[in-house]
Amino acid sequence: MPAKDSVTGTILIATLLCVVCSLAVSAAAVALRPYQLANEVLDQQKNILDAAGLPTDEFGKPASQLSKKEIDNLYTWVSEQMVDLDTGEFNEEMDPADFDLVESATDPTLSTEIVPDPYDPGEDRRPNTMKVYFVRRGGEGPIRQVVLPIYGKGLWGTLYGYLALKSDLETIQGITFYQHKETPGLGGEVDNPSWKEQWNGLKLYDENGEPAAQVAKGPAPETDPYSVDGLSGATITSRGVTALVQYWASDQGYGPFLKKLGSKIKQESTAGDTAAASKPGNSTKKVGA
Repeated sequence: MPAKDSVTGTILIATLLCVVCSLAVSAAAVALRPYQLANEVLDQQKNILDAAGLPTDEFGKPASQLSKKEIDNLYTWVSEQMVDLDTGEFNEEMDPADFDLVESATDPTLSTEIVPDPYDPGEDRRPNTMKVYFVRRGGEGPIRQVVLPIYGKGLWGTLYGYLALKSDLETIQGITFYQHKETPGLGGEVDNPSWKEQWNGLKLYDENGEPAAQVAKGPAPETDPYSVDGLSGATITSRGVTALVQYWASDQGYGPFLKKLGSKIKQESTAGDTAAASKPGNSTKKVGA
């Protein structure tokens, strides 16, 4: 055993200390990983609920101010399904719980190359299937909102978020971003509640059915049903948000799915009206008949 004050002893002690610290840090990382994953899931649930406007509607405050129990109860209103983006059909074979957006987008066997024409989200690929979310009061009844995962390039990296549509599938309910690298106070203003609130009621498509929702250059005209205010000092981020929203609304993104879902909702609504009209007591009698 070398002397403690020798060079060899010093190196040995330092090495042992490094090994012990490394093992401790690794053990802590492994032990805390389940809690980290749980927090990531909880954060995404909060963003989904905020995009759909449920916390404000039901509690008068954003999801960040709700307890975990309140979040869990409110999230029972949400159901998840996998959708084939090319066909717009539901994929019943895939389990939504197993879906990983980043992994799917980077795997050539699970994704499709993005053609940046006419809409360019700044990304190379998008998954063949995506997990979408349906919001129903109490988890039952007609669809209130549809929440769509979205992503695209900003200034410093990819923005990941959710776009919620009202039941007409043409009007935006809300938008949130749960992960991005934009500069605080500039592009980071995508997290500003007052800016996000401007998206509520915005029209996603123009009169010709083309994606039209956008971030304006500067203040948005009050009469413009498609625009929100530009992000001051963050031109590239503003363009990126416009590009990603329009891409995912297009036929390259959720377009086929939204068209088929819209037809299904109309058919169910018509069938419901017909059934209600056929119930006893709902028929109209002529006076004197």
